[in-house]
Amino acid sequence: MEATPRDLATFDDFFPVYVGEHSKALTRWIHFAGTHCAAALLAAALLSRRPRLLAGVPLAGYGPAWFSHFAVERNRPATFGHPVWALRGDLTMIGMMWRGRDAELGTMAERVKRERPVVLPGVEGQPAPAA
Repeated sequence: MEATPRDLATFDDFFPVYVGEHSKALTRWIHFAGTHCAAALLAAALLSRRPRLLAGVPLAGYGPAWFSHFAVERNRPATFGHPVWALRGDLTMIGMMWRGRDAELGTMAERVKRERPVVLPGVEGQPAPAA
């Protein structure tokens, strides 16, 4: 069954789609590194009381992640269509990786891509929506 953006009514509906957009381990690990760099920069800004460093937080987090989507996955980041759920998805995915569940994410991503192709708005490389 092919899902459409209307089927993504809850985060629980969205998360498997999000994982499917991160099917390659390299993409997930680049997200992992970028998110940790952003967190470190945020901590440095707060601890040093240098608010100018805050400007670099989105660049440190999103820059590597977006690069991985364009260069590794060859798709468009979910951030463009679902920014809040994409951030929550990233944190959920990274939490799973911290608990040693990266292989499970890879298996989930492959299953989702095989069993439930989803068309996200503006995402290239996705199957065409059903007519």
